[in-house]
Amino acid sequence: MRSSNPVFSRRGFSRDNGHAGFNAAPQAGAAATGANPYAQGTAANPYATNPYATNPYAQQGQPGAPAPARTDAMTIDDVVTRTAMTLGLVVVAAAAAWWIMPVDQANLGTAYGVAIGAAIIGFVLSLVNSFKRRPSPPLILLYAAFEGVFLGIVSNIVSVYVAPGAAMQAVLGTMAVFAGVLIAYRTGLIRVTRRFYGFVMAAAIGFMLLMMVNMLFAVFGGGDGLGFRSGTLGIIFGIVAIVIGACILALNFKQVEDGIAYGAPREEAWLAAFGLTVTLVWIYIEMLRLVAILQGDD
Repeated sequence: MRSSNPVFSRRGFSRDNGHAGFNAAPQAGAAATGANPYAQGTAANPYATNPYATNPYAQQGQPGAPAPARTDAMTIDDVVTRTAMTLGLVVVAAAAAWWIMPVDQANLGTAYGVAIGAAIIGFVLSLVNSFKRRPSPPLILLYAAFEGVFLGIVSNIVSVYVAPGAAMQAVLGTMAVFAGVLIAYRTGLIRVTRRFYGFVMAAAIGFMLLMMVNMLFAVFGGGDGLGFRSGTLGIIFGIVAIVIGACILALNFKQVEDGIAYGAPREEAWLAAFGLTVTLVWIYIEMLRLVAILQGDD
């Protein structure tokens, strides 16, 4: 079962992957599922009834036969450390771009050009990182740097011309969403099941299609497209986008948790950090847009 976040939809973070490098036993006494990657889990597998029931790191062999534990398995500390490094670089790059790149009327065109260039490079790097067979820390950090430049310039422009203080409000909103989803996930208020996964995937695909249609109308029809970026419809659209991002964040937590439980290699912590960064950047951008709409309507 794959996540709508492209980073988490491959290698060790998907149930339908049998990458040879991940053949390790589940930690904490979980049982291996054998050679069939779609086989139902045994009674020892607490995830037997959800989309993440199988062990992508199981050693091939007899069902239920334990394999030697990995000595280089990913831990929660690894994920937290790499995520802090990646997000920290996003923040540093954003702050630097905010202070270095002027956004006054004389330099506004240049600022937009730099922001668009950084966004394009960041997008290309995100694709490269998503499809590489092994995580590349330098490329992941490079993505974070360019994404930070884009966010810093755009946030500054919005704060100066549209909604003063919008960037800080968007940061606080993103932090609140992250904390809320994490608490809800850890306390069991959010349970990642097949039905939950299907709902999130359908919503995410529908949202992306609407964005594409709106972009086409804006490009060829002029104006604001279908009106998803302003007014009441824009507010509703922004809230839906943030809710979808929060749901994807819950999927990310579940897949990272399963990767740790099943002994994913330590290098996969970089992949986890990259995926979480992509999701949080998504939430921040939608939060910034929502704040701008709300303040712009005042």
